[in-house]
Amino acid sequence: MSVTLRHVAERAGVSIRTVSNVVNDFPHVAPQTRARVQQVLEELGYQPNTAARTLRRGRTGMIALVLPELDVPYFAELTRAVIEHATNHGYTVVIDQTDGDPARERDLVMRGSRAALFDGLIFSPLALGGADLRDRPIKQPVVLLGERIVHSGLDHIMIDNVAAARTATQHLIDIGRRRIAAIGDQRHVTRQTARLRTQGYLDALRAAGLPAEDDLICQTAYFHRADGAQAMTRLLQPDNPPDAVFCYNDLLALGALRTALRHGMRVPDDIAIVGFDDIEDGRYSTPSLTTISPDKTQIARLAIDLLMRRLGGDEAPPLELTTDFHLAVRESTEMR
Repeated sequence: MSVTLRHVAERAGVSIRTVSNVVNDFPHVAPQTRARVQQVLEELGYQPNTAARTLRRGRTGMIALVLPELDVPYFAELTRAVIEHATNHGYTVVIDQTDGDPARERDLVMRGSRAALFDGLIFSPLALGGADLRDRPIKQPVVLLGERIVHSGLDHIMIDNVAAARTATQHLIDIGRRRIAAIGDQRHVTRQTARLRTQGYLDALRAAGLPAEDDLICQTAYFHRADGAQAMTRLLQPDNPPDAVFCYNDLLALGALRTALRHGMRVPDDIAIVGFDDIEDGRYSTPSLTTISPDKTQIARLAIDLLMRRLGGDEAPPLELTTDFHLAVRESTEMR
């Protein structure tokens, strides 16, 4: 016989409504009561009727995760974490990419026929602005990721890119490097991430009394391996190459690392390299890559938790949350 809410309520000594509130992750349940009900749910092996619950709520049971690029390892790792946390809440994640194209972003998140398929959106925009999203025809919850839009009137999760870039650059200064280059500046695009990381890089140089040389700040069209390789080739042309490089993501750093090694440079003896994102590939490169490690698990958990709160009826003002990061020091900056 299948276990019902009534069975759980009787065993836990609470009302059926309380059990329902716990199963549906609604707020306003005392922590001790929630823990007792969850224990009984596990003991009895309760399995919610997802289809019936979806029909009863008038919801689809699906969340859309809309990202610029799916073949970028950072987004792939973040997607895995989002799926894990959404599954814990009984939701399915539908994933799509925009390539940063304005028409594509508008089609995926603005058209009523598409947006109505999902109970909520987790969206990392590159083209749309806050006004665009506020004017959407469907008003389901949206959680923004990244730095493209600020003060949008929507829940927003971001990393402190200025502080993170400053930390990466300061690490290079601390190990004795004085001619430090940066790869990934993008002054010609609307993306805020590159600008903020350039600001953090310059802040660290300024605080250390080091000059900021224009020819050491390399702009790139994208954050891909080939862009990092091309930028490093340019940096190694002069008679006075840098002794360290801060790359704005790990893919740029891996491209730069390969080029440095092909030019006979010893890493980190001749040139130290720091990346950003802490993707798995960087942990297995030779040498392994020192990098800024954003807390991707925290980002995913906060995004899902915010959506669940909004779906549960929370109408509190939108939140702007800054997540944690740390510097993962590895062989590309550790002197042997």
